[in-house]
Amino acid sequence: MTQDEAILLLEYVVAACPAQRVGEFTPDVWGELFAPYSLDEARAAVIVVAARQPFVAPADVITEVKARRAERIELAHVVYDGNPLETGAQSAASRRALITAAADGLLPPRTPAAALGTADRLALPPSTPGPYTNRVAAARAAVGQGIPTAREGVVNPRAIPCRKCQALPGTSCTVRGRRMRDVHPARLGDAKRRAAGLPPIDPAQDRVAEDRIRAATAALAAEDRTVPPASETTQEEPTS
Repeated sequence: MTQDEAILLLEYVVAACPAQRVGEFTPDVWGELFAPYSLDEARAAVIVVAARQPFVAPADVITEVKARRAERIELAHVVYDGNPLETGAQSAASRRALITAAADGLLPPRTPAAALGTADRLALPPSTPGPYTNRVAAARAAVGQGIPTAREGVVNPRAIPCRKCQALPGTSCTVRGRRMRDVHPARLGDAKRRAAGLPPIDPAQDRVAEDRIRAATAALAAEDRTVPPASETTQEEPTS
């Protein structure tokens, strides 16, 4: 909020509370106190405070502003999946930017990812640019953070989709609706192949390999069941 906006806010307060005293330096003080906040959110807070008490103190307005910002952050359920190519400081800055965007009302309220169905998780906001336009992409676009893309020679599994859980690029793999700390082995394998310049694995061949492994495992289990225990195959030594 600028100094001129602080004067407008103070005039708004005086209009709501005519009995409130305003001194010569009151606009200067209000300008410093409300510098971190926007005029719109401060004015909305003044309406709430003035509706319940005859005078509007800056502390009461700031408390109301902070409460509404915390509420928007909670409703947005901010989740930053991260980027393996980021440093710790960059990741922390990206998360802070997302939280600030949520507090400013730039991120809409949403259901926690664990409660979302596949169709909702893959919703495509029409205003989000790029080929991967899911909710996380929209959030990162709001703070200037792009979806990670696959680069030649770099193994970044989150830069490609997961054929196991259908996770989109830039998002974490999930198991039964819960985010995984790591990615599915199939996604990691695909990322390694792409980094090496190899074509992706044919899903049909992948299924054939999985069926072959299952059949071999079943055959070994059946063989173990047909072999008698060692105690049954050991014969007693003849007694003299």
